[in-house]
Formats: sequence, structure tokens, C-alpha cells
Amino acid sequence: MRRALIFVTALLMVVTHTRAQEFRCTVNINAQQVQTNEKKVFETMKQAIEEFVNNRKWTNVEFEQYEKLECNISLIISEQTSLTDFGGQLSVQLRRPVYNSNYTTGLINFVEPDFQFSFNESQPLEFDPNTFYSNLSMTLGYYLYIMLGMTFDSYGLMGGEPFFETAQTIVQTSNKSGYRGWKTTDGQKTRYWWMENHTNPNYQTLRQAYYYYHRMGLDMMTKDQTEARKNIVQALQLVQQTNKKRTNLLCVQMFMDVKISELVNIFTPAPQEEKKQVYNLVREISPINLSKIKDFNQ
Repeated sequence: MRRALIFVTALLMVVTHTRAQEFRCTVNINAQQVQTNEKKVFETMKQAIEEFVNNRKWTNVEFEQYEKLECNISLIISEQTSLTDFGGQLSVQLRRPVYNSNYTTGLINFVEPDFQFSFNESQPLEFDPNTFYSNLSMTLGYYLYIMLGMTFDSYGLMGGEPFFETAQTIVQTSNKSGYRGWKTTDGQKTRYWWMENHTNPNYQTLRQAYYYYHRMGLDMMTKDQTEARKNIVQALQLVQQTNKKRTNLLCVQMFMDVKISELVNIFTPAPQEEKKQVYNLVREISPINLSKIKDFNQ
């Protein structure tokens, strides 16, 4: 991942020469709950989503094959209300490679339990952040730009800014579509609030935490574990600052849910003073995860 360190610089230079698209995404469609003889539509849907994500160019940045973002998109379809209308559960996962190792760390593990969309086998998935073609293409595009934003933030301070801005545009465009997830009133665990958490200037400390946790923390583990752990603690302190501004933010809880098991592995060999520090930070930020690091409180 040496070249990953120049992602942000490449973005600012607006590279136009392209070697590869940005994503290597695995798509899974589970339609076992749907009673229909026309199962072919789900095979076509899977292929269409894979091509939409993996074959489209989403940035002006030049990616090598080994730099592609590894992600998973899964749809568990529980209903088909017409030939082209579906509903079910959408889940998105993203992992980031850690420098100089075979280890990958989670960035996103998010589930939408009620996702409604239309899909027509005879029509391609079209996308433009400023034009609402379909809830499926807009939702996929939204999550891909969120993934890009979080990934670039993890390599450079606030490096994901343009991608979060595009996600914001998608939300604004989709706001009047009638589909759930795009409005402030659709609940606290929605696309709108995830975007808002990453574009609100009051919560920039959360985005800064991505950099200190990943680039200055995990990426430094093979070089200096003591310094790396120190930077990861600093990342948690930045998350703590965000949490103090507003408790129960969606993205704060997402961060802690994704990272808690990893924190256990990182700090188990650390001095007890460090363990206690991490315990106290988790107790304040995410009490629901406290039982997972109870052994640190000794």
C-alpha cells in the first residue's frame, strides 16, 4: 500500500489517466423469501449491480489493481410487490488494508433493515448525483462515495472531503423521491444522518480520528507499536470530543461497533495504564460495548 499514501495528493492533482476503477466489490443477492417462478431477475440484478459498482469510474484518481477498495454489498430480498418493485435488507461492508501486513481493518459494517427499490431488467442502472434515476442507483452511489470518503480520510487528514460532498449532493437530490432514508425525519440510522455526521463542521474531530487510528496507528504497528497505540488512543480521544458535542451520533456508534474487537486485540498486550485509559474512553463513548473490554478495568 505504498502508493496509497499519495491518494490525496493524486486527488488534488486531478489525475485523468486511468488504469483501473476504484472498487472490487462482491455482490450477494438472497431472494429465498420471495415466492416467484421468475428467479432470473435476481441473477440479472446481481450482475447489474456488480457492473455498476466495479466498472464505472467514480473519481479522477488513478488506482492500481492492488489499491482497489474491497467491499461487500448484500441484498436480502423479502418482498416483490410488482414485476419491478422490491423490498428487503441492504448491508454494506468495507475493509481497509493495513500497511506492511496481510491484515485488513473494518471501516464500514452498516445494515438498512427496510430498503425499498425498483429494478427493471431491460433498463441499465443510470447515475448522476444531481438527477434521481432510481433509488437503487442513488443508494449504491451514495454508499460508494461514503466509502471513498472514509478511505481517503484514513490516509490523509480530511482527505475524503470531496467524496462526502458528493454524498451530500446525492442526499439533497433524493430528498423528494418519496423513498425512506433520505430525510431528517426518517429516523436516526439513515443515509441522511450518516452524511450529516461527515459533513457537519462540528464533527470534524470524528473524521480526524480516522486518520490517527489508521494511518498513524494501525499502519505504524509493524514499525513502533508503542507509538502506534498512543496514536490510536489519540484517535479515541478525538471520537470522545465528537461524542461530547452530541451523544449517540450514528457514526460515532458505528466507529465503536466496528472497532471494539480490534481494540481488544491491539491493547491486550499493552501496559495496564493504557488499558485503563482505553476502558475509560469506551465507557464514555459507547457504554454498550463496555462488556467487551471489561478485563481492561483492573
